[in-house]
Amino acid sequence: MTFPRPNDASAPPERPPAQGEAFPPDGSLVLEPEKLRGRVEVPASKSDAHRLLIAAALADGPCEVAVRTTNEDIEATVSCLRALGATIGRTEEGFRVSPVAEPAPAPLLDCGESGSTLRFLLPVAAALGCNARFAGRGRLPDRPLADLVSALARHGVSFSSDRLPFALSGRLAGGEFVLPGNVSSQYVTGLLFALPLLPEGGTIRLASPLESAGYVEMTLRVLRRFSVGVVRGEGTFSVPAGSRCRSPGKVAAEGDWSAAANWFAANRLGSGIEIAGLARDSAQGDRAVEKVLEEMRAGSAIDAHDIPDTVPALAVAAAGVAGTVEIRNIARLRLKESDRIATTVALLRALGGQADEYPDKIVVHGTGRLRGGTADAAGDHRLAMAAAIASTICSSPVRILGAGAVAKSYPAFFGEFRRLAAR
Repeated sequence: MTFPRPNDASAPPERPPAQGEAFPPDGSLVLEPEKLRGRVEVPASKSDAHRLLIAAALADGPCEVAVRTTNEDIEATVSCLRALGATIGRTEEGFRVSPVAEPAPAPLLDCGESGSTLRFLLPVAAALGCNARFAGRGRLPDRPLADLVSALARHGVSFSSDRLPFALSGRLAGGEFVLPGNVSSQYVTGLLFALPLLPEGGTIRLASPLESAGYVEMTLRVLRRFSVGVVRGEGTFSVPAGSRCRSPGKVAAEGDWSAAANWFAANRLGSGIEIAGLARDSAQGDRAVEKVLEEMRAGSAIDAHDIPDTVPALAVAAAGVAGTVEIRNIARLRLKESDRIATTVALLRALGGQADEYPDKIVVHGTGRLRGGTADAAGDHRLAMAAAIASTICSSPVRILGAGAVAKSYPAFFGEFRRLAAR
């Protein structure tokens, strides 16, 4: 099954001016070994931005959403919300969102490579009953979705295929939704945005313990800002009948702790970067990375269960430790933009490091230094950034293949990196 590309009305919005991007035509970069010095303000959290934009598009009136930086994943969500019928314009601080009044019939939601966009908006589109079509690229069609699809199917939604691209038919009905908690917290977030759209509300019951609970807490905080009260029970989340997102008028996205993990890792390896723009009371699970890096020592066993996005940065930092560091509980990383366990180990080895791959962990045998060489980002934004941070402890230059992958989450990363470097 194939779908046509979106027409002008539903195509991704014009990309904002480049934010320090520095990619040659072949997407590779060569970085000299040197420490980084200076101040950096982290980009807006794409996790928070996704949630704020979706809530604003489902609210009862316009809302200003301040997002000081954008990226491909955020643009994918903006494009899909426009396709659903929201009007979203640019402002100096981010976006002005006028909510969906009447859903567009059979809209095409092209999620790009954004798993958040797909998993958040799939239940929303089902609740709107607009027979939406979904598409994606890269590894997105292969990322887990079956449990969410099954839960929606049990509540009146049909799918034309069991993997992307597919089309929905029917309208989601309320009631009790049973989901696993150990596959993706994004399933829970998507349903939490959909339930206020159902006249009867509904309840989410977790069949297993919730992983990455901080991300669900982010969703609950956003819903509270939009006047939706979610009742939490023992393994349950309930949205009462008659709930609806109500615009607070203006909201702002937090800074991104997962992006900041790279700069914290650089500091752990001897750089001196002042990292600004982070909320210390954030619900982002990746907030823990600062303490994890501070406490990293030879013999450390790091449980990355709740901070999986920081693993490439943690692994590079571990290479700078004179001894063995284990990073465990990371099996889910095999289904990211790359098999992030395998590609992280390959990156370290390519630069002269020693690391071993296991089904659910990485063991890094650090020596304090790396050799340098050519590292393949494997189409993965977090690998490209980790390779750059690794260059700060290399004895020879690092060539990064596919450096442009950072556009997915942090387009300005290499511009910032060069600004912080002496040469």
